[in-house]
Amino acid sequence: MSRYLLGIIIFIIFTTGLHVNGRFVVEKESIRVLSPYKLRSEKHDAAIGDFGVPEYGGSMVGSVIYRHQNSYACKPFDDQNKQPFKTNSTRLHILLVDRGECLFALKVWNAQQAGAAAVLVADDRDEPLITMESPGENSNANVYIDKIGIPSALIDRSFGETLKAAVQKADEDVVIKLDWRDSMPNPDQRVEYEFWTNSNDECGIRCDEQMNFVKDFKGHAQILEKGGYTMFTPHYITWFCPAPFILSDQCKSQCINHGRYCAPDPEKNFGEGYQGKDVVFENLRQLCVHKIANESNRSWVWWDFVTDFHIRCSMKEKRYSKECAEDVLKSLNLPIEKIKDCMGDPEADVENDVLKIEQDRQVGRGSRGDVTILPTIIINDIQYRGKLERTAVLKAICAGFQETTDPPICLSGDLETNQCLERNGGCWQDSKSNITACKDTFRGRVCECPVANGVQYKGDGYMSCEAFGPGRCAINGGGCWSESRYGQTLSACSDSNITGCHCPHGFRGDGHKCEDINECSEGLACQCEGCSCKNTWGGYGCKCKGEKLYIMEQDTCIERNSTKFGWFLVLLILGAVVSAAFAGYIFYKYRFRSYMDSEVMAIMSQYMPLDSQHHNQVIQHESQSLRQGSSSV
Repeated sequence: MSRYLLGIIIFIIFTTGLHVNGRFVVEKESIRVLSPYKLRSEKHDAAIGDFGVPEYGGSMVGSVIYRHQNSYACKPFDDQNKQPFKTNSTRLHILLVDRGECLFALKVWNAQQAGAAAVLVADDRDEPLITMESPGENSNANVYIDKIGIPSALIDRSFGETLKAAVQKADEDVVIKLDWRDSMPNPDQRVEYEFWTNSNDECGIRCDEQMNFVKDFKGHAQILEKGGYTMFTPHYITWFCPAPFILSDQCKSQCINHGRYCAPDPEKNFGEGYQGKDVVFENLRQLCVHKIANESNRSWVWWDFVTDFHIRCSMKEKRYSKECAEDVLKSLNLPIEKIKDCMGDPEADVENDVLKIEQDRQVGRGSRGDVTILPTIIINDIQYRGKLERTAVLKAICAGFQETTDPPICLSGDLETNQCLERNGGCWQDSKSNITACKDTFRGRVCECPVANGVQYKGDGYMSCEAFGPGRCAINGGGCWSESRYGQTLSACSDSNITGCHCPHGFRGDGHKCEDINECSEGLACQCEGCSCKNTWGGYGCKCKGEKLYIMEQDTCIERNSTKFGWFLVLLILGAVVSAAFAGYIFYKYRFRSYMDSEVMAIMSQYMPLDSQHHNQVIQHESQSLRQGSSSV
């Protein structure tokens, strides 16, 4: 076997081995038939095409169109009238085409040119669904592949036949809903995504595509990473050299660490230009750049390094080298020695810790499947489908955020339509205080009672939201009735109650609407003889005839002028007061004297014994002195 033939065999193993034997998991989306009624059923699966712009996080309702005369869509549709899919329906047109005869992408391009909003390709065989892949380096496809901007999907044969039969009957429109809202997992407020790439820029259209993507997406990626919205990880595919060929020149030129980690020759020519191991070594450097930068909380620097390396150290300009890479590291203030330690010795016959992890992660886990082609993007452990373009990828990432946690970059007008701007999204709104339950998210609007100025609103978010807790009355009266008249404002909201609305005194109603009570006409006030009643806002006023004075508590009228009876009553009251005061004084004096006598006796009992006559004189003298003192007091 010649050296050249041996090299070709190794190259084939490197470039196709994993693809042939790998486990490939197809993303499956949901399709529901809305009309005709007899076809309504459970959801149908559809595998998204790997080109165009899938509407991750969104949905689409449209009428199915099928053209018998161009069922494969391999040639342009007749657009003489500029309306090749003209129907009586005002809905979007979803074109159904048959598989075969030409590239998937060409079918979708012709459909897009004719005005279709989406394309369904009916399989021509009974088999598990596959992903319709983007064409390789085909000169014809290169003209239109990047211009495809509508979604497409492959459906199974039986479902396709059912749709075609329904369309051809023409009894009524066949209406389906393409629902991509759950196609991207969105478990929490952080999106984790991976980008499987290559440092080689001499691999044709694919390499140009991924490097253009890195430059275009860099700004978005760094905003998301710096804000803590995403966790990004770059990855690089490597292959291994089969054991019988480890010592061959071809393996030595394309592998490091004794055949453990390999990459195809960039020029596919083993005799000249760069070698595969140059690519592996630079891939390893870029992995270590991310690892070291991430340890210092600067993970986004990877985007700067890769972009600058591509500009300054391009293979096409023969500047792809270790020296050029280290110049880029210096300009970005990255620690060269730490990165060298991370990379290890490429000549050693040992496992490389960094590259070993990469090979392990190439194997699919769960719903992700094996990574077999470059470039590949994994978002929340699901392989992204669609063209590698800034806006398309950003839409997919934004679909991975839990609703209401979308970062501002996902809510720009270029990415989504703010449904809250039209009829407030059908949600509750307090127009007076400009408070709404409508929250715009990338996937659509959500009706959820808000928190405004520290006050929580509770309700269903659609028909009602009610302020709850302390401070609620300060925001538009807590949503309760409130009215101002004659310089006075009354409200059904009370700060003493954390919820509910209750009409104030003098009003009746449910708290959201309160009406003044007419106490006069309802006989609730001024019922005394000679009283006249006048209703006021929130109260009433009573007036007595003549000069009489109205007493509200007793609902009675009394004379304003004094009478003999009045004087007699006043004198009687004063007499009673004076008598009570005098009796109290007598009682107090009696009690005080008794207290003093007892105190004197206690004091005298402490003196030494005296003769009886002298003893009595002392007691009398002390007692008289205390009494005189109390009298003076």
